[in-house]
Amino acid sequence: MAQPDKPSSTTWTPEDAAFWDAQGSRVAWRTLWITTYCLLLSFATWFMVSAIVVKLTGVGYKFDTQQLFWLNAMPGLAAGSLRIVHTFLIPVFGTRKTVAVSTLLLLVPSIGWGMAVAKPDTTFATFMVLAFLAGLGGGNFSSFMPSTSLFFPKRLQGTALGLQAGIGNFGVSVTQFVVPWVIGMAMVGSPQAFTQKDKTSDIWLQNAAYIWAPFILVGAILAWFGLRSVPVKATFREQLDIFREKHTWIMTSLYIMTFGSFSGYSAAFPLLIGKVYGKFPDAPEPLKFAFLGPLVGAAVRAAFGPISDKLGGARVTALSGVGLLVCALGVTGYTNPTSLEQWPGFLGFMLGLFFFSGIGNASTFKQMPMIFPPRQAGGVIGWTSAIAAYGPFVFSVAFGAILANTGSPTAFFYGAAAFYALNILLNHWFYARKGAEKPC
Repeated sequence: MAQPDKPSSTTWTPEDAAFWDAQGSRVAWRTLWITTYCLLLSFATWFMVSAIVVKLTGVGYKFDTQQLFWLNAMPGLAAGSLRIVHTFLIPVFGTRKTVAVSTLLLLVPSIGWGMAVAKPDTTFATFMVLAFLAGLGGGNFSSFMPSTSLFFPKRLQGTALGLQAGIGNFGVSVTQFVVPWVIGMAMVGSPQAFTQKDKTSDIWLQNAAYIWAPFILVGAILAWFGLRSVPVKATFREQLDIFREKHTWIMTSLYIMTFGSFSGYSAAFPLLIGKVYGKFPDAPEPLKFAFLGPLVGAAVRAAFGPISDKLGGARVTALSGVGLLVCALGVTGYTNPTSLEQWPGFLGFMLGLFFFSGIGNASTFKQMPMIFPPRQAGGVIGWTSAIAAYGPFVFSVAFGAILANTGSPTAFFYGAAAFYALNILLNHWFYARKGAEKPC
């Protein structure tokens, strides 16, 4: 019997109907579901920081607005940098080893954050290091997704990648939804006194990190024993040819527009709610609403994978760009509120940004396998994902700086709108218009 990471033959030909029906389909779908489970945990540990930082000052940590946004930013800085590394791992080490080891490493931020928040004397510098380590989860995307693209025929890649990324992205909303629930339960360790608006209650903030550890262990075991690797090999040097292609850079910009927006807004949304609307009596509780954004974006991404297969990725990306532009401009009417009557408008346009970013996340992943051959497509998917993963870093730092200087995030949304307009033009010219260079 062949080992899980040893292909039963020297070739992997998913475009061959006979091969696909005989063995390819079974292996591909098993790979998809195991890797997707691990990817969901990767996103959960990556974004757990955004759910924890909104509680830090309430349990006694003396951090100012910019420090909190910097803690939010560090997982994005790490994720983007680590994704560059992950871009090249699959052709070198294979799917099984890469997914299993990367999943197991998620125990580092899970256990580390659990220990840190339980100690009232933990320093800001320590939290910054742990926030960076949370980015281990974000890095995994750039090896997990290219791996999946190798297993499926092109006609199903939009569906497979849409499902994997969409369900994986649910990890963001899962962590922001689960954290408020689990920190109210006496699961591990002693409670902390949490004070908010002169009301004090006990919470177990360490549960927000520890909760992922057992699931991570299960994922690592499933990956080690359930996955295999397809015979696609390339050295690091051989994979660098993607950077000579102009379409690598165009698709990078488009994916920054879509996933950069999704991840950036996901990380900043809880703090943004608190800073913009927290001054009012009966202000909305950030974590009661923040999970809705990633939930919408992830669900739409999963749904629009098959739609992109049918309509074409470029057309759907055009819709995504226009929607993002309209919502970025629309939300500015609610970023300098005078009362809570403006809250529904702010929430609505923010959810619109998540909705249209989710659409584009699916459609761009349909475009890349159509533009590039299989090995290059995997590399481009990994690279574009790496750069877009800096979204939480860039968005959090920018929001923190703009809020500190102006008291309002309005200027950020104007800048985002200009970037969206540029990408609408790029997508139309190179991919969507009649006679485009690479119609997809």
